Amino acid sequence: MDQSVYEEALALLSKRRQSAVAENDRRIREINEKLPQIREINDTLFRTGRELIGLIAGAKGRDISAEIDRIRRCNLDAQAMSRKLLKEAGYPEDYLDMHYSCPECSDTGSVGGTVCQCLKKLCGKISAERLNKKTCLTLCSFDAFDLSYYSGDAYGQMAHIFEHCKKYAEEFSEESGSILMTGRTGLGKTHLSLSIANKVLEKGYSVIYDSAVDLLAGIEQQHFSRERSSVLLDTVLECDLLILDDLGTEYESQFYNSTIYSIVNTRLSRRRPTIISTNMGLDAIRRRYDERMVSRLMTMFTVMNFLGEDVRLQKKRRESLGTI
Repeated sequence: MDQSVYEEALALLSKRRQSAVAENDRRIREINEKLPQIREINDTLFRTGRELIGLIAGAKGRDISAEIDRIRRCNLDAQAMSRKLLKEAGYPEDYLDMHYSCPECSDTGSVGGTVCQCLKKLCGKISAERLNKKTCLTLCSFDAFDLSYYSGDAYGQMAHIFEHCKKYAEEFSEESGSILMTGRTGLGKTHLSLSIANKVLEKGYSVIYDSAVDLLAGIEQQHFSRERSSVLLDTVLECDLLILDDLGTEYESQFYNSTIYSIVNTRLSRRRPTIISTNMGLDAIRRRYDERMVSRLMTMFTVMNFLGEDVRLQKKRRESLGTI
């Protein structure tokens, strides 16, 4: 894991923890003013807490289980009364509980000496955001996708693809399937994949979007560097959604082919969704990649074949005719 990413993630968790503590303090002050009965209960809880500490410190080997049980029951009764009073006053029963963003680790990033899943997820999101700075993720949306550029059979096909992509984005989860977008250039593959990326990012998931050429070149550079780093590859394998654009435009080499297969196969085995777009048809994919790669793309991805005439050329014609 990149140390700078790890430190940034820990700093964000620390801010979340501080925010949770500050919010809890604010709520306590609010309730103390509005419901003095609860302040009395909290004072009782504080006193019994100090009593318990003193009891344990002065035990010196004697059995204090009965006293501990008495204090425990007293605290439970006080807490139950506090929740009842909060509910009667129109507040949630857990209004005075500490509300961390991650209840598993209380925003510390660690559970039982191991890294919490929330910290791993945050590191993946930060890594993805850094990678995506060079892309145009904010330029496309479903609202801007214009089906009027398609006609005949292409219209029906593209309308179906559009609705499928929109539903995929709206219902995205870590259990979502993978998609292979095929078809000639200029038919909307990049537009719809970026639209999905935007929606998924809004949900708080980590998304990596890059071209096959740039992504593989980055992985290769790290792999053959003096440090032989795998930071980029690890991030690609772990992100919630990987969108690989223009598959087939990368240079043909044993390293690239094996890396693409490893990415696809590993993400499938880990049940992590992947979207791949390519200008190649299915026959061209079969000629370009080995049988294992083709088998996974054809049987474990939802294949969407984009049809129609190059939208960019149509836009130029409409602009020249003054119809846009």
